[in-house]
Amino acid sequence: MKKELITALAVLAGISGISAADIAEKREAKTEPAYCYIPTSDVAASQQEFSNDRFGIFLHWGIYSMFAQGEWYLNYGPLHSEYSKAAGGFYPAGFDAEEWISAIKDSGARYITFTTRHHDGFSMYDTAESDYNIVDATPFKRDVLKELSEACQRNDIKLHLYYSHIDWGRDDYPKGRTGNTTGCDSLKTDWPHYFDFMNRQLTELLTNYGPVRCIWFDGWWDHDEDETPFDWQLNEQYALVHSLQPGCLIGNNHHQTPYPGEDIQIFERDLPGENTYGLSGQAIGRLPLETCNTMNGMWGYKVKDTDYKDTRTLVQYLVKTAGMGANLLLNIGPRPDGKLPDQSLARLKEMGEWMRANGETIYGTTAGDFPATDWGTSTRKGNRLFIHVLDTDTADIVVPTTVKVKSAKEFATGTKVKFTRNKDNTITLHLNRIPDETDHIVELETV
Repeated sequence: MKKELITALAVLAGISGISAADIAEKREAKTEPAYCYIPTSDVAASQQEFSNDRFGIFLHWGIYSMFAQGEWYLNYGPLHSEYSKAAGGFYPAGFDAEEWISAIKDSGARYITFTTRHHDGFSMYDTAESDYNIVDATPFKRDVLKELSEACQRNDIKLHLYYSHIDWGRDDYPKGRTGNTTGCDSLKTDWPHYFDFMNRQLTELLTNYGPVRCIWFDGWWDHDEDETPFDWQLNEQYALVHSLQPGCLIGNNHHQTPYPGEDIQIFERDLPGENTYGLSGQAIGRLPLETCNTMNGMWGYKVKDTDYKDTRTLVQYLVKTAGMGANLLLNIGPRPDGKLPDQSLARLKEMGEWMRANGETIYGTTAGDFPATDWGTSTRKGNRLFIHVLDTDTADIVVPTTVKVKSAKEFATGTKVKFTRNKDNTITLHLNRIPDETDHIVELETV
């Protein structure tokens, strides 16, 4: 790993042109130092493929599932010395990677993002950098990431890996605003040691598990309130990732405008440009976009959280996301026995039925010609503009586009739809009825 890291840093130094003044200025602004990042053709190809996919599944799974209180359970009081003992009883006998990936593929999703190491520090793969992992610390003794990677390759599902910058159980991690009741010794903080540990783990992930299309970082926000801005050394880490797999995308769930070196922009629990949850106030950049959200309320498994969104809501959220030119990363928190919750399997099945009938209006599309309206949104593929009517009490739909329309038809049936041009040059579609289905799609042929 040392050789790869040194090589990556040498490349970075050669292209960055970072000066002491640049670093000082960026630290004052509480941002990472800028450097000249030019995405390679491999990255550009991955970005296009990622954008075409439009739909992925997030999998938050770790020993926290055993407590059935969500993935942040360790943050709310338990000592890590006691929490970590749960690993000795973690035996997810029901885990079957092929079953997971088959159900996910059947839903119409085209990639997964799997939590290799969450904030509790437990590694869900066979790492040589710590015994605190699913192979060495549990009676299960199986590398679930290896099995998932192989199942993804068999089923043509792309693999993305979540990796937390935070570790609530290691003394060397410099504690931020979370995880301060876990019993770690702050006198043993050692950022260079911890940074080196993370990079060795990332090297494992990017060399031992086949093609990885994206590394999905999380945790930057743990130090966003530091009096002295914290230097995560993202530039060096990003250069390492790109050196190990040149086509691997980098995303960071930092809730900030993307930094150089990042290849996608992430929004948490909100569509791009919205901020109802308070985590997505950043401006929309020019990178491919992804919004992550939950099927129920939590990311990790919580036994009392059975209030799952219905399929209509989930499909409409996917459609709205695509209408903004973004991907939806929809989360599932697997159970401690290794099974996907029954409710999530039901939602996957029903979403798959919808995607098989209507996926052409989602996959490979770009954002529609106009912002979302009170009745719905639109997506575009070449000269085909798909009008997605999601909620209306009228059969006359005013479409705020001034493009020239040659024809209009129902996507599902091919039945012609009458339309008229309005005084302001927009058009009104005259549907045959007031639609009540999840998404009534009208296809416009435009010039």
